[in-house]
Amino acid sequence: MRRFGETIQNGQSYADRPGAYAIIADGKWLLLAESKGQDFLLPGGGIDAGEHPLAGLHREIIEETGWRVARPRRIGAYQRYVYMPEYGWWAHKICAIYTCYPVRRLADPTEPDHLPVWMRAEEAVHRLSVGAEQHFVRQHFRL
Repeated sequence: MRRFGETIQNGQSYADRPGAYAIIADGKWLLLAESKGQDFLLPGGGIDAGEHPLAGLHREIIEETGWRVARPRRIGAYQRYVYMPEYGWWAHKICAIYTCYPVRRLADPTEPDHLPVWMRAEEAVHRLSVGAEQHFVRQHFRL
C-alpha cells in the first residue's frame, strides 16, 4: 500500500486508525468538507470499532457535509503516519478511498466547524490539504 506524508518517527509508537474517504463527484464538480475555515478535505474519517467501512463512510459524509450519497465503489487505499492533536496521539492512518454519487443534502453538517463546499476538480486538486487526496482526485478526473 502506498504511503504518503511524513516519514515514520523512530521510536514513536502509532495506533492503527482505519478510515474511509469519498470522491463525491457531479460531473467536474467535487463535494469537499471545509474544516475550521482553512482546510479542504475529502469527506470521510475514522471507522469506529466494530463499524463496517461503508457504514462509517456514510456516517462521516453526513456528519461533515449533510449529504446522502449512493453507489460507493472502492478505488484504492493509502497509509500515512501523523500526529492527531485532536486526540493527542500518533496514528498510522489506513485510508480507503471510494467514489460515490451525491443524492441530496439532508441537513447541515453535524460535525462542528465543517461546511460542505462544491469546487471544480481542477481547483480542488490544488486546494486539498492532504497530498494523498490530491493524488486520488488527479487520478479520478485524469488531471
